[in-house]
Amino acid sequence: MCPKLPLLLVFFLYYAITSLGSDPDPVQDFCIPSTGVAACKNSSAATVEDLVFSGIKFPGKFSETGLAATSVNVNIFPGLNTLGMSFVRADFEVGGINMPHFHPRATEIAFVLEGKIYSGFVDTENRIFAKVIEKGEVMVFPKGLLHFQMNVGDMPATILGSFDSQNPGLVRIPNAVFGSGIEEKLLEKAFGLNSKEIAKLRKRFAPH
Repeated sequence: MCPKLPLLLVFFLYYAITSLGSDPDPVQDFCIPSTGVAACKNSSAATVEDLVFSGIKFPGKFSETGLAATSVNVNIFPGLNTLGMSFVRADFEVGGINMPHFHPRATEIAFVLEGKIYSGFVDTENRIFAKVIEKGEVMVFPKGLLHFQMNVGDMPATILGSFDSQNPGLVRIPNAVFGSGIEEKLLEKAFGLNSKEIAKLRKRFAPH
């Protein structure tokens, strides 16, 4: 066997995996989906309104955790189709949190528009990278890593987040663990909880 073949195979696999793990490169300037058809609208029929989204001018509805998050992905804003990016506005009441979660398809970069946010992520070696970031500061959350935020200031806070995928996905850890129907006995052994405690958590994090 040629001694260079194993090395070439490694490079081939690396580029194959990294390219398949990202949104594909577009083959046209933009692709506005046609209503009810899995194809792009004719570019001559596109207008500037197809490429503008006004849904994050104001905070959304706050949850019981004190968070109002408005996602701007391809499902909400079709103008993002094939462009490999998306956005989110996250508003926090005083003490509000964005519970531990991850995005399986995207790296996120978060910009603090207002307030002070305790923000961080945990890597695959279980190391935590966290600090309080303030107005004008930015933090990055690598693709697929668990991350979280909490408003530690004395006023409401707002973060703007950008993703390198048109549909980054969202997995909230408590909902995924206790709201998905995982066998109760497994949860008891994994977390040292009894059936009554698990039932309470399942009720709280069950899909609505």
